[in-house]
Amino acid sequence: MRKAGKASWKTGGIGQLMIPLIAVGLLILFNLIRDPSFFSIHTTPGNSGGIVLTGNLISIINGASELAVLAMGMTLVTAACGGQDISVGAAAAIAGSVFVRVLKTPDVITGGTMILAFASCCVVAMLFGAFNGTLVAVFRIQPMIATLILYTCGRSIAYWINGGATPTVSSPIINAIGSYIPGVPIPTPIFIVLAVGILLALVFRFTNLRLYTQSVGINQGAAKLNGINSTMIKLLSFIILGLCVATAGCIGVSRLSLINHETLLLDVEMDAILAVAIGGNSLGGGKFRISGSILGAYIIQMLTITLYAMKVPSTNVKAYKAIVIILLVVMGSPVVKKKIADFWKHLRGSHPASVGKEAA
Repeated sequence: MRKAGKASWKTGGIGQLMIPLIAVGLLILFNLIRDPSFFSIHTTPGNSGGIVLTGNLISIINGASELAVLAMGMTLVTAACGGQDISVGAAAAIAGSVFVRVLKTPDVITGGTMILAFASCCVVAMLFGAFNGTLVAVFRIQPMIATLILYTCGRSIAYWINGGATPTVSSPIINAIGSYIPGVPIPTPIFIVLAVGILLALVFRFTNLRLYTQSVGINQGAAKLNGINSTMIKLLSFIILGLCVATAGCIGVSRLSLINHETLLLDVEMDAILAVAIGGNSLGGGKFRISGSILGAYIIQMLTITLYAMKVPSTNVKAYKAIVIILLVVMGSPVVKKKIADFWKHLRGSHPASVGKEAA
């Protein structure tokens, strides 16, 4: 029992999160040494009245909201298909354009209009997700190639939806979604990430989706022999990613109270893939941990805020981020993990022998 517990710790428990946890620890330590007040939280008057929380820590958790939501969906696609969707930014621009188009139809934005707009953009994003999923699951096109189509033309589609304009959608409801609910000191996007995470956790708890997804990702042939419809599982993973894309797009639109098809979540695709990798998930598919991907998203955002706090020019931020992320991904790669494990076993195995030799 004790050995089994240790094995599970290494393979599927905290062991998988060791690299991202170490990365978080190092970033926290670095910032505390550089500036002890880096993580301090302040209270300031909000735009809509009341007191709100501000500070670098709040900026990190709040700023990574869209990326964290996308990383959750990307994790499922990666686990089931052994590949990544590089069209999530373009698809979010489409979903955001649909969201704004529905909101601009009536003269006054009400709660019912908001629900209709969100439902509409979810349906559209799910349809595009199903399109990508069909290319991957049915026609067996490699995921990155299949999603390259939408990556290329997605923002043009978003441009057509609103006739090339960048309309604003200012209203108290939109402001509350993108910033703070009046009377609540914590940014609303943080609650949205929490809600998406809880929803997925409930799905995994009460269905076999996690087991089926991992089975298809590990060995599709064996999964079919056990009665698992691998085509449906892959398609479902892209549809769920579509829901995450719609949610992220709505958050992005609500932050600015407008839609800009060219800049909304620009280049978020690579960050979403990196969040999955940094979180300890294999990019080749199989076992996964959603919590690891969420942690990866916060690591990327913490790194970004740290670089800006160090007054690194914005043109150089991506280069510095790339260096750190490469180190994290390499440290979390199966090759490095195996070498570290072998080295640790060698140390533990040679220790008793050396002690016995000295005693003799």
